[in-house]
Amino acid sequence: MRHNGSFVKTNGFCTDIFFTAALGWIKEKKQGNSPFFAYITTNAPHGPFIAPPKNTKYFTDRGFSPKQAGFYGMIENIDENIGRLMNKMNEWDLDKDTILIFMSDNGMTGGGSGRMGQDVAKGYPFFNAGMKGLKGSAEEGGVRVPFLVRWDNQWEPGRDIETLSAHIDILPTIAEIAGIKKLPLNQVEGRSFLPLLTGKKKKLPDNRYLFTHRGRWPTETEPDKHKSFNYSIRSEKWRYVAPQSARKGLNSQGSLYNMKEDPGQKNNIIEKHPKVVKKMKKAYEQFWKETRPLMVNESVPMSKTRPYHIWFEEQSKNGGIPQWKAPEL
Repeated sequence: MRHNGSFVKTNGFCTDIFFTAALGWIKEKKQGNSPFFAYITTNAPHGPFIAPPKNTKYFTDRGFSPKQAGFYGMIENIDENIGRLMNKMNEWDLDKDTILIFMSDNGMTGGGSGRMGQDVAKGYPFFNAGMKGLKGSAEEGGVRVPFLVRWDNQWEPGRDIETLSAHIDILPTIAEIAGIKKLPLNQVEGRSFLPLLTGKKKKLPDNRYLFTHRGRWPTETEPDKHKSFNYSIRSEKWRYVAPQSARKGLNSQGSLYNMKEDPGQKNNIIEKHPKVVKKMKKAYEQFWKETRPLMVNESVPMSKTRPYHIWFEEQSKNGGIPQWKAPEL
């Protein structure tokens, strides 16, 4: 692990170590009466699907394969560490003035969880909350993620907020909480959803689209050639999903779904609403026009050197890699 700019040796499961290190740092901030922002990113659940034995046993005992037990065991381990974080926040009296957010970066993966229509173990069917698509797709199941937020004594707990929101809305929301009234023009997208958290509003205006593009194409190919495939446009009511490719025999029009009535995307109603699709595609054209010039890395060749490995080798030769000492919590 890299800690404060230097490599250290660690023992244990990576997610446990990440949370322990973060908790030690948070404790320091608490003792110094300093405000803090902690961003704890786990690489779990991700391949290779290896979890602590105590977490995989529950699933292997029920017939899950080692790979699937590793996937779900990783999720259980994250849950345990979030619980550890919340308990320490309560113990250190930080829960009243600290906003806690839990979220993910993409939808369900098919690598460890199985596939639609499969049983992941006897009596345990594949589960994706009824959504279509998996990680890497522009479907709802590929991009919809949990977003749980807690601020004790400030926001009413136990509520589900249905209004469509995205990652770009987090900064404006936090800024409003902090009393920042003006954000840099043309640099910050999104809108504050603080009125939804406080309960002052039940919903926000349905006056924007959220765009998703898979963003993967062969190296050194022209991005504009991939503009019309593997993307989706979302509003509160509608989801338009573009074709995956130009191959013959595939749906060339794309698909349109009423997400209020058909959240599982079972009924393609694109033929019934041509005006809706036309309006959404026009907005997408503007989105692509604005974002395409920012794709500056497309023409940059991948470096053959691996800086992380070089740093590790240099430290190994010049002083070595010390053992990390876990903080006392």
